[in-house]
Amino acid sequence: MRIRVVAADELPDLQDIEVAAGRCFLDVGMPEIAGDEPLPLGELDAYRVAGRAWVAVEGDARPGAYLIAKSVDGNLHVEQVSVHPDHARRGVGRALIDHAAEHAAGRGMPALTLTTFAEVPWNAPYYARLGFAVLPEADAGPELRAVRAEEAAHGLDRWPRVCMIRPV
Repeated sequence: MRIRVVAADELPDLQDIEVAAGRCFLDVGMPEIAGDEPLPLGELDAYRVAGRAWVAVEGDARPGAYLIAKSVDGNLHVEQVSVHPDHARRGVGRALIDHAAEHAAGRGMPALTLTTFAEVPWNAPYYARLGFAVLPEADAGPELRAVRAEEAAHGLDRWPRVCMIRPV
């Protein structure tokens, strides 16, 4: 799969990918996450316009995965990475993360950060295999702590969550 910037007409595809990828949470007893609404088109478009939204595509096909990111505490924060189950287990998520790392390095950002579920196999354990380490919340910057507070306000702390960091 090739990584490239998302096109405006592909934003609904990102929503479809997020919904399909989210269904996996049913298998680990997290139906609230599986049923969560995808990000609104306007929010996805803001990432696209900022140049921090990428898709993975095969040839001329529609996207099979995407990653959106923003600047948080001077690092590139992976806000969302979703891989459609039809494209899972083929290194697509890793390719997107590596692309984001190259983007961050090219802009002088020292690291990638993200927040994720600690005990879901394709979350924290997966990111650890990609070179991320758990970042104690006490070591998180103010913007990353604000991200975590917003997640908690949305009820995501019902399940254990962690901040993670990967130098670029």
